[in-house]
Amino acid sequence: MTIWIENSTTTKISKEIEKMIEHITETTLEEEEYPVSVEVSITFVSDEEIRDLNKEHRGIDQVTDVLSFPMIDFTEGYCSFDEIENLDDYVNPDTEELILGDIIISLDKAQEQSIAYGHSFEREIGFLVTHSLLHLIGYDHLEHKEEKVMEEKQEIILQKVGLPR
Repeated sequence: MTIWIENSTTTKISKEIEKMIEHITETTLEEEEYPVSVEVSITFVSDEEIRDLNKEHRGIDQVTDVLSFPMIDFTEGYCSFDEIENLDDYVNPDTEELILGDIIISLDKAQEQSIAYGHSFEREIGFLVTHSLLHLIGYDHLEHKEEKVMEEKQEIILQKVGLPR
């Protein structure tokens, strides 16, 4: 498993948060019995940067907390590898890992939400990473039933890594 972390803000990301992200990623993949080794990219940005990305990619001109850019579009839902014709096209030839995609997190928004929800900054980052990882492996929350499944999975993972509500 490879996790690329980039921080384009002035807010420092501690080694503890980086370790937490690794633990969350490992736990998510284990919990979902993910069948292959993966690579994921996580970038921390400002509110201004995420607003620009949200406008460019989703046509929504407002700040959001997190954006997920999956490499594979699982149209049949979670981890439907059978529907992918050339899975090798999504594998990094250097690491032989499946490239899941990119996660973009606004550190400004994460800080704001941690205060609003009354929990730690680390817990908010953990939630956003978990939420986005589930998107990268094919989960969504457009319908109520999907949302409920995703929320339950998020809570199980966050409990397992020691970040309960």
